[in-house]
Amino acid sequence: MSGNSRSKKIISKLFSPIQEFIRDSRAVGITLIICTVISLIVSNSAWSDGYIAFWDTEIHSPVSGLSIPHSFLHFINDALMAVFFLLVGMEIKRELLDGELSNFKKASLPVFAAIGGMVVPALLYFSLNANTDSAHGWGIPMATDIAFALGILSLLGKKAPLSLKILLAALAIIDDLGAIIAIAIFYTDDLNWAYLAISGGIFLVLIVMNILKVNRLYPYFIIGLILWYCMFNSGVHATLAGVMLALTLPLKRIPKLEHGLHDPVNFIILPLFALANTAIVFPHELAATLASPINHGILVGLIIGKPLGITLFSFLMVKTGIAQLPKGLSWKHIIGMGLIAGIGFTMSIFISMLAFNNEEAQTTAKLAVLIASTIAGIIGYVYLNRISRI
Repeated sequence: MSGNSRSKKIISKLFSPIQEFIRDSRAVGITLIICTVISLIVSNSAWSDGYIAFWDTEIHSPVSGLSIPHSFLHFINDALMAVFFLLVGMEIKRELLDGELSNFKKASLPVFAAIGGMVVPALLYFSLNANTDSAHGWGIPMATDIAFALGILSLLGKKAPLSLKILLAALAIIDDLGAIIAIAIFYTDDLNWAYLAISGGIFLVLIVMNILKVNRLYPYFIIGLILWYCMFNSGVHATLAGVMLALTLPLKRIPKLEHGLHDPVNFIILPLFALANTAIVFPHELAATLASPINHGILVGLIIGKPLGITLFSFLMVKTGIAQLPKGLSWKHIIGMGLIAGIGFTMSIFISMLAFNNEEAQTTAKLAVLIASTIAGIIGYVYLNRISRI
């Protein structure tokens, strides 16, 4: 065997476990959990000040007058997360045109289940925070984290029917779309109408390109970058540019692009998001933080509101004949899916950053999301594992 062949074999052995881990459906959830734990430990250690200061490091624009995110944290949340939303947007488009949401009969159950899973948690949060400064956080418990939820479900292996995984994935995609709409309408800063108008014009250009069957991707990406810059400066959250771009891409090019973005998004961008946004210093008065109506609203919304809303709306749609349960699923499965859908994490933390301007409220909301998501994941896993034995 030549030296070159031996070197390739050694490298293959070294990287093979990593490649196998990445291909594992549980890998994304496990990675995010590890990053969150690391971030929380470091944030409350002797390295806390340096660690938090790192994410707040200033980024200077390479071109004078060019307005871009001004710190590592903002670059991750405003720029890198736009790529995450691009991936989510492509999943939404593919499912709408050629998947589980491609006709009314297929889409009705996950659509109405997702609506229930957004409306009920938001109402429960608002009822506990009405007439307070924290009422604006109603959107936080609306969201389901796709990666974590499917990761927990995958831990059940064959105990979780394939139809349940498909239904949860479809529900989570619609849930993300609802969160995106909420961000666009309710969680924006002061609008710059000039940049917003330009963004609309650019979006129309992208739509026309799609209609004219422009199939090369690089023109979309170049124009999409300009769209992102205009959205960033418009006051509407810049990450929405990722969704807008995704909806205009040629459908036949999407599967390959999704495949190409899957690993960078799930194993670079989302871990960076977790590390940066869970750099939380536990407050000295932890009891007071946990007693906050923000904490109560998020816990009740995600742990109780999610399964209640998903199950109730699903039941109403099935009983009225608008939808039907997928083959092989019972109402016990729907309840279990609702419990796991209470894992908010990525999108819930993201909305927490937009809903509140003061650090104390953000910290409270983030802690509540972490606690609620952990509880929801454990309860959902135990419940589905138990019913599979009956």
